Amino acid sequence: MRLEILPVAGLPEIVHGDDLAALILQHTELRDGDVVVVAQKAISKAEGRVVRIDPRRKHEERRRVVEAESVRVLARRGDLVIVQTSHGFVCAHAGVDGSNVEKDQLALLPVDPDGSASLLRGRLQRLASVEVGVVISDTFGRPWRVGQTNVALGVAGIKPLRDYRGEKDAYGQLLEATLIAVADEIAGAAELVMGKTDGIPVAIVRGLEGAAGMGDGRDLIRTPAEDLFAAGGVELIELRSSVRSFTKQEVPEDVIARAIAAAATAPAPHGSRATRPWRFVWLRSGDVRSRFLSDMASVWRRDLAADGTERDVIERRIAKSDAVLAGAPVLLACFVSLAGMDRYVTGRHARPHERARAERDMFVAAAGGALQSLMVALAAQGVGSCWISSSIFCPEEAARALELGPEWQAVGCVAAGFPVSGRSGRPPLDPHDYLDIR
Repeated sequence: MRLEILPVAGLPEIVHGDDLAALILQHTELRDGDVVVVAQKAISKAEGRVVRIDPRRKHEERRRVVEAESVRVLARRGDLVIVQTSHGFVCAHAGVDGSNVEKDQLALLPVDPDGSASLLRGRLQRLASVEVGVVISDTFGRPWRVGQTNVALGVAGIKPLRDYRGEKDAYGQLLEATLIAVADEIAGAAELVMGKTDGIPVAIVRGLEGAAGMGDGRDLIRTPAEDLFAAGGVELIELRSSVRSFTKQEVPEDVIARAIAAAATAPAPHGSRATRPWRFVWLRSGDVRSRFLSDMASVWRRDLAADGTERDVIERRIAKSDAVLAGAPVLLACFVSLAGMDRYVTGRHARPHERARAERDMFVAAAGGALQSLMVALAAQGVGSCWISSSIFCPEEAARALELGPEWQAVGCVAAGFPVSGRSGRPPLDPHDYLDIR
């Protein structure tokens, strides 16, 4: 195979409403089998995906536009922010770009890159009577690699992937994972003649055999289930939220084990770590889970009735709790050991009852840190979770039901499983709602 990559020079500045296909054909001749690669910015300009900003506040304006174009933030460092767009792209600044536009403008990604590619291809074929493919390209960085390269955002008329799985290599070995992103390779090749400062937004890749076919740019986006790096550090904690509806998919034991190991890193009261102050009981047996929930429900009925709570209210509360605890694929009953509490000195002059309360609070606070670490570690592995406080109100019965000693204080349960609606997230929180600076 011999490839040619031909720049389309001489195109005028693209503006909203331009017939991009007609302009391309005024400056080049297309042949059957050609792949027309068009820079995203040319498409965005033609479609009016350019916004005006105050150039004196460009940093603030760009941040505002990026937030509007993002569905979630994956990582942030200084002025750099990696986000996921509504298209599913994971990229810097949601693709919002201030280069190659006027100083008071920002270019946004096309609303539907595949639709844009399909419309351009159809127009080219009608005007020139040729069978061509179209790739809309943009510049992305790559994890763990320095520099940027062009990738395909939208595709029409070509197969975006070449699947070698099931074929044999030159040594007769079966290929099991080789899936080549042909559309990205075409975009990268075209960029070599388009450049960033040469004013050439279109190139032709000629001589590519076997590329014609069906498919679109969405085929190149990795699904959340396949994404091993779905969120960054602080952003992962910000994204964690309670999940109460789970699929029936089993959660692998190693996922739970990693989350427990993360929970055990939480700060512990001085001198208690050696005694392993946390205990997480995985209620895998249906009989054990049923007995545990039944014992808690009995205590709730007794205590709430003693407080004068109406029976139907009691049963609704129990049913609401059990709906999550009984139905979750994973149920972890969580405990903190108070064994070393009476040896912890909080202050020489503290009165005995004040010291006891402070000592208990320290151990319970440590348990809260472990619970948060546990749920964040689950979220990092794509598993949703929620904390249910039920066992706190019957600590002795909870410990006894699971044959734990009296030194173990119940701190609620964590229900976990794969979320029904995919990866969970919460609306952005304003830290100033929780922070005083004095």
